[in-house]
Formats: sequence, C-alpha cells, structure tokens
Amino acid sequence: MTARVMASGSAVAPDALGVPLHKGSVAAAGAGFGPFPGAPAAGPATDEVSAKLDRGEFAPNTTSELRDAPGRRLLTLSLLPTGGVLFALDAAFVAILWPLLLWNAHAGVLPRLALPMDVRAILYPACDLLLLYAMGLYRRDALLHTGMSLSRVPLVVGMGAALTLLFSITLGALDPALFLQPDGRDQMFELAFASLCFTATAYHARMLVKVMVRRQMLRRRLLVVGAGRRAWDLLHMLSKEGGNLSYDIAFLHHDVLGQTDSRLTDAPGARVLRPATFAVLQAARKLGADQIVIAPDERRGMDLEELLACKTAGFPVVQYLSFVEQEIRRVDLKRMELGWLLFSDGFQFSAIDRFLKRVFDIVISSSLLVATAPVTVAAMMAIRWEGAGPVLYRQERVTQGGRVFRILKLRTMRTDSEAGGAVWAAQQDSRITKIGGFLRRTRIDELPQLVNVLCGEMSFVGPRPERPVFTVELARQIPLYNERHMVKAGLTGWAQVNYPYGASVDDARSKLSYDLYYVKNFSILFDLVILLQTLRVVLWPSGVR
Repeated sequence: MTARVMASGSAVAPDALGVPLHKGSVAAAGAGFGPFPGAPAAGPATDEVSAKLDRGEFAPNTTSELRDAPGRRLLTLSLLPTGGVLFALDAAFVAILWPLLLWNAHAGVLPRLALPMDVRAILYPACDLLLLYAMGLYRRDALLHTGMSLSRVPLVVGMGAALTLLFSITLGALDPALFLQPDGRDQMFELAFASLCFTATAYHARMLVKVMVRRQMLRRRLLVVGAGRRAWDLLHMLSKEGGNLSYDIAFLHHDVLGQTDSRLTDAPGARVLRPATFAVLQAARKLGADQIVIAPDERRGMDLEELLACKTAGFPVVQYLSFVEQEIRRVDLKRMELGWLLFSDGFQFSAIDRFLKRVFDIVISSSLLVATAPVTVAAMMAIRWEGAGPVLYRQERVTQGGRVFRILKLRTMRTDSEAGGAVWAAQQDSRITKIGGFLRRTRIDELPQLVNVLCGEMSFVGPRPERPVFTVELARQIPLYNERHMVKAGLTGWAQVNYPYGASVDDARSKLSYDLYYVKNFSILFDLVILLQTLRVVLWPSGVR
C-alpha cells in the first residue's frame, strides 16, 4: 500500500518566502500530486499503514522490500528531473536518426557505411540541443504546457540550424578543408534537412515524456519525516517548482517531531503516517522511497540511529534545506538556519574561477560592445528624436563589498521621473516614454552597462545591482540581504532568468533566494549556464517594466 499526497487548491497560505498565495495555487494540472488509478483513498487506510508499521509487518526480506530494493531504485527514471529525461531523449533520438539520415543523404559522396568528415555533422546537432536548452524548452513551465512547447520547437530548431549555417560559412572562409565545399543549393538543402530531422525528434521526445508522466513512470517517491509547517512548505514548493512533474509523497510523523500542520492533514488525499514508534526504515522499505527528506519542525528527540540505518540500507537521507537547494535550485529563506549555511558546502571562490570570470567578462563585453554598436547608436538617435534631455542615464548602484558605482543605461523615462524621490518602476508606469517602453521590452536600454562590465565595476553574470537607498531599506527588512554583495553585481543573473521583474520587498526577498543560491554555488560553468538561459529572457521577455 502506497501513501500519496494530493496538493489541494482550497488552502490559502504564505509560501516558503512569506508571499501570500492565491486560492488554488497549490493544485496544478500536471503537478502530479493527485491520486491515480489504484491509489488508496485518504482516511482509515492511513491508520492501517501506521498500525502495520507498529506491528512490524513490513519486516526485512519481504516481497515488497525485494521489489523496492535500493539497487532497483537506482535504475528508475524518477531519480532524474523530468527536464533531464527529456534532454536525454532528445540527444538519443538525434544520435540515432541524424547519422542514418546523413549516410543516406551523402551515400553518393563518400563510401557507404561511412559518415562524411564534415564539421556540420557535429555542429547541427550540437547547436540544436544548445538552443533547445537556452530557450527554456527543458524548464518546468515548458514541460507543463506541452502545446506551447511544441509550438516553439520549429522556431528554436530553425534558430539552431541558422546558427550552424553561420558557423559553417565563417569557419569555411577561414579553413575550407573543414567542409566538403558544397554549393549554395547543397547548403540550403542540408539546413532544411537538419531542421526537419531535429523538429521531428523534438516532437517525438516531448510526446514520449508526456506519456511517461501520464503513466507515472517519472513519479519520484519521497518519504518526508515530519508533517508540520516545513512539510507543508515543501509540498507547496514541489507542486510549483519541483524538478519532477510528478511526486509520490508520504509524510511520517511522530509526537516528538512537533505539531502536525492542519493545512496538510485537511488537504484531500493527504497521507500522514503516525506509527507509535519512529519506524522510518520500515516505512521507506514498504513505500520504496527514492529519497528520505528530514523536515520536522522539532528535531530534539528524533532517533538519529534510525536515520543512520536508513542511510546504510541504501536510502538517501537529505536534510530539508539541502533538499530544497538541490531540487528547487534556490535557498529557502523562510526556514533558513545559519548553522546549515555555515556547515554546508559553498561560498568558495577559487583564484582560477575569479581569473576566468574576469577574462570571460572582458571578452564577452568587448565583443558585444562592437557587435551591438549600430543598435545602440540607433537607440540613442531615437531617444534624441523623441524629445530633449540626456540620452544616457547615470545612476548610483551597489556592487561587490557594498561599493557604490554609477551604472550606465539608455534613458527610458521622462527627465523629471524622480522629482519626488526614488521609487520602483510599476506596471504601465506613466513615466516611461514610448521609445523607452520598446527599449525596456527588448532590453536594449541595458547595452551601455557593457561599459561597466568592461571597466570591472560589474560582471556579466551576478546579482542585479540595486540603488543604495533601496539596499539600506532591504537589508533592514530582509536577513542575509547583504550577502549577495559577496560577488560583483551582474548584467544578468540566476534571479533574472528565474523570476520576473521585482518592485517590492516581497519580490526582493524572493529574488534573494536565487541570488544566495548563485553566490553559494558560484562557478564559471554556472555563469555559462546562466548566460545561455539569458537568451530566452531576451527573446521571450516576461515581467519587463
């Protein structure tokens, strides 16, 4: 018998960052918390499971334990995030179909059963997968909205093919030996050939993942120790931001772990086990748990030897804050413990990482300054044409170590926009000019900040710089806010690619959870990932003000 939890849409409660939720925000079609055919209904069955745990009826060497042994669990796809499974399918389909199609297409050029020694044979699939990732087609929202995702696939695949064509023309001019030197007709034929191939593989991969989710093949089984406020926060975050679309959660609670959250027990389909003894290992074996999450409100009196037995038996045991960091990819500020922040891994900035980051900033900012110079000049002319006033806007911002610098932007508001003092931008802000609205939507107004990056005042990737007057106020209201200044402020960042524009203390608190995750897990590879995902924000902007 498996205990399952369904996220109800009837509760209205603060989320993990203290921001009020709208009614119905926990329940989500496709969130994967609802009951499925064959699942037991909530009610007396919960007490029955608890009683069996007390009687020891789920003893070692039972059939269910053998069926859910740790060695078998390691082979389940549910241990992987759904986006990771989709990426693996995309790569597998491309690796199988693309060589076969190339062999048939070039059968008369090279000996049969041999692939052409042409760089495009690698460039086309590499750019395809890179663009699918950069444009967010492996993100949770794209997985939940299959129709939207499928409608964007041809455009993204076409962008990847066009990028490959650009590379092939450039590299071919530098070294003609890299290519088979086809004529223009062959170039266009291969571009169309690649676009059709990768669109077909992307469609089939996404439909296969949809079937796998529907058949619960990707449902991750979690045993959560505790059923208090932390457990409720965890349920909400997984339903909204979890790496998997589908979870099978059982909550195991005991009196020593504190009070049970009534929102959790009142949720339809919620399954909370209350055995008389702290029988975590027996419950994990019976439920075939992929992971055990320790999330009690009160940890004093918790049997650590029982948890150690779970770990030695092959069940991964993860502390609540660490699980949120790994699964949600941000830091939970509401339940933050300084001890966890102190003793967990992170906040390491090696000399090589700092050196590479600076080289990365110089190369990217200088290249983009040259490449976007015509766009910047055109934008300046449009601002001047619209009315009098300075074209560039200089404003004090805070960067690494609390140092204040003057950021450069193209002016998008009226010259008297802050006559009454500093205020956040609002939706449909009347101070924004017509040209300014277009520049903000396209992010063109940010281009002069490349000069700040080149001068070393900012980095290309990092927490967005805030104004000193706002920084003082936010640091007073939000704990750990100044920790985001451990690194240089950035033109783009982890918060920018995951959270819309913020203009309130609650928004700043939510964005800080992403900024702290970035600072804690800083690496040059992470910067490259953020830079890739910035392409999605630029081309499909959301939350721009």
